[in-house]
Amino acid sequence: MTTAPARTDLYPTRGPQELTTPRRDPVVWSPPGTPGPIETSGLTAFERDGFLTVDQLIGEDEVAVYRAELDRLVNDPEIRADERSIIEPTSQDVRSVFEVHKLSELFEALVRDERVVGRARQILGSDVYVHQSRINVKPGFGASGFYWHSDFETWHAEDGLPNMRTVSVSIALTENLDTNGGLMIMPGSHRTFLGCAGETPKDNYKKSLQMQDAGTPSDEALTAFADEHGIRLFTGRAGSATWFDCNCMHGSGDNITPYPRSNVFIVFNSVENAAVEPFAAPVPRPEFIGARDFTPVR
Repeated sequence: MTTAPARTDLYPTRGPQELTTPRRDPVVWSPPGTPGPIETSGLTAFERDGFLTVDQLIGEDEVAVYRAELDRLVNDPEIRADERSIIEPTSQDVRSVFEVHKLSELFEALVRDERVVGRARQILGSDVYVHQSRINVKPGFGASGFYWHSDFETWHAEDGLPNMRTVSVSIALTENLDTNGGLMIMPGSHRTFLGCAGETPKDNYKKSLQMQDAGTPSDEALTAFADEHGIRLFTGRAGSATWFDCNCMHGSGDNITPYPRSNVFIVFNSVENAAVEPFAAPVPRPEFIGARDFTPVR
């Protein structure tokens, strides 16, 4: 009788205590000089900081089209009732809608737009598939934020992504001010993996999509990260975009201003980094959150 060899977990997490692990993967996977929409200086900055900003990825006319589509999805009663819609626990407003590239032909086309997927291929050095897509809605007067976290910690623990070969892009569909709950990232934090303490509860995604609990760093660890790396707040007009590495420590505050902040969020994973069984959860999360279809974006 033979037994299957034990798989290697490069990034242990959800154990009895918090622990840090140096990054064991490249940040930019394509060889130097690989052609693509990102210039060499941009790739160098991404390697160093873990993020890349584009001041105007899509034009004002395109922003208007995608904003209208976002409004249509958020206000569709059938979509609101679908499990892919996440509702604010206090206001009962729609907070996020997942798998928007499957719900909307417009967002599907945006995923395939070379301005978007081309940068993902260049960073990850391979064909890519959509691990997750969603629209985030942060209306004014009290929409809640997203607490500090590394996406990879969750995607590794609960979705089974083995390596840090995943990149996200957030495309602003409203102006990102310094007051309306914008994205904050700790530059350089992508080079250290923070394994969080505590087991993953059953069906954790049902709670974590509204308010993060499992996979949340301690105050002490966040203070140490912030002291070492600092915090960058991202602002920009509608149509701007930020690509960021899967292991960046990031979050956003509540929006108590009158001015909404909405964006479309797309996660590209390398086809060479397909999800396996979760590393720290009993079962994978549903496919609308962590895809099991690894078909390359064409």
